[in-house]
Amino acid sequence: MGKCDGRCTLLVICSLQLVAALQRQVFDFLGYQWAPILANFLHIMAVILGMFGTVQFRFRYLIFYAVWLVLWVGWNSFIICFYLEVGNLSQDRDFLMTFNTSLHRSWWMEHGPGCLVTPVLDSHMAPDDHHVITVSGCLLDYQYIEVLSSAIQVLLALFGFVYACYVSKVFQDDEDSFDFIGGFDSYGYQPPQKSSHLQLQPLYTAG
Repeated sequence: MGKCDGRCTLLVICSLQLVAALQRQVFDFLGYQWAPILANFLHIMAVILGMFGTVQFRFRYLIFYAVWLVLWVGWNSFIICFYLEVGNLSQDRDFLMTFNTSLHRSWWMEHGPGCLVTPVLDSHMAPDDHHVITVSGCLLDYQYIEVLSSAIQVLLALFGFVYACYVSKVFQDDEDSFDFIGGFDSYGYQPPQKSSHLQLQPLYTAG
């Protein structure tokens, strides 16, 4: 019963992770954030692999999923520090999120709740094919929306890591107990010997 409860809980966590990652992937695509797009794609693949391992009783897949969640927590911690500009991190370094391919930033910067975007005409600050805008009146600044999104990812990853370790341990214990009763011991089972139905009869020959 405990194994079933653990598996069901892990599947629910994976489903929530998948929904949250897909939602985040959409907004990162809208903002041309190439580094988060790549990380989200890898995370989606790892979550799907974790779900498959949970359903199919695959111990190694769950271990891979748990290891990836450690890396995922590290990545989202970096995102939080980046948008809060902890240490030497600065949002002015566009190459960190876009691989220096564009000047785009978070989609929430212009489309946050209550934000009023005003274009600045005849500005010489922007490169060719770009424009300068001012954003005001936001109920919640875009960096805090990104931080909140990453915090949710970290929380789900921590729960997923704990349950992945628990379910994988249950799977391993079941395999060990199956080995103990001779489930995989080739020497523990002796096939029945075939008995011959032919009986030797004396042969008499003429002298």
